[in-house]
Amino acid sequence: MALEVAKFDKRPWVLLSPALVTITALVVIPMAFMLAYSFYLNVDLAVDKPAFQFGNWIEIATDKYYYVAIWKTFRLSMIVTLLAAILGYVPAYFIAMTRFRHKWMLLLLLIMPFWISFIIRTLSWIHILGHDGAINSLLLYLGVIRHPMDMMYNQYTVIVGFIHVFLPYMILNIYVSLDGIDRNLEPAARTLGATGWQAFREVTLPLSLPGLGAGCLLVFVLTAGSYVTPLILGGPNDFLFGNLIYDAIITELNWPMGAALSITLLVLLGVVVIVYSRLMGLRQLAKAFA
Repeated sequence: MALEVAKFDKRPWVLLSPALVTITALVVIPMAFMLAYSFYLNVDLAVDKPAFQFGNWIEIATDKYYYVAIWKTFRLSMIVTLLAAILGYVPAYFIAMTRFRHKWMLLLLLIMPFWISFIIRTLSWIHILGHDGAINSLLLYLGVIRHPMDMMYNQYTVIVGFIHVFLPYMILNIYVSLDGIDRNLEPAARTLGATGWQAFREVTLPLSLPGLGAGCLLVFVLTAGSYVTPLILGGPNDFLFGNLIYDAIITELNWPMGAALSITLLVLLGVVVIVYSRLMGLRQLAKAFA
């Protein structure tokens, strides 16, 4: 009996070729150059010598300063993600479940902050929380305080700035997940004897987890990779790992070290994505964004 040799179907690869070429040109090749550059030797300011040495990687692996930065980055990212999830679920639930005829107006108000640069939105907190900001000016005018309060350049201000910038991402992801849930499920659960809270806890909340998980992943990654908000609103000790990359490349002009730090952050965030895929699956993430 002759064995039939399966023919190689080229059509899927032909259809995927534009995406594969784009990803290769814009992601794979630049990351390969960055990885190669991390082995270069920095001789002087903006003067690098081609070499294959592990000095940059050894410094990252042995200097406790970088471990502190990683710990602070992940801890702050977890705090921001948790607060964004708590603060974002309620408005997302309201927008998804409201019977307001013009729901599009609520969504428009939600996405309007994206029309303004996040740098400008971050700088706005200086005029709110600064010594001459709106809160201190109001409290001084009312006689509540005699001297301006120090509310700027600390970790709490950084958290407020992050939540202000990234909260719409969380709300949008949760809203998409909630909006896809059948409206008849909660009433059906109530007819079976469940209270309103039990119906939400047993029906709506589990079905909305893909959107909640996608929002948490997105906020966590964006927070961990950010450097502008700590640079503007934080103090000397409120740096994140992204600030180390910024200082190495912009301030110290040590591009090989900046490349090594960038690859390190990429690997760490990649581990987070892998853990997420193990717990919830990337299919759930794709479903939330669909």
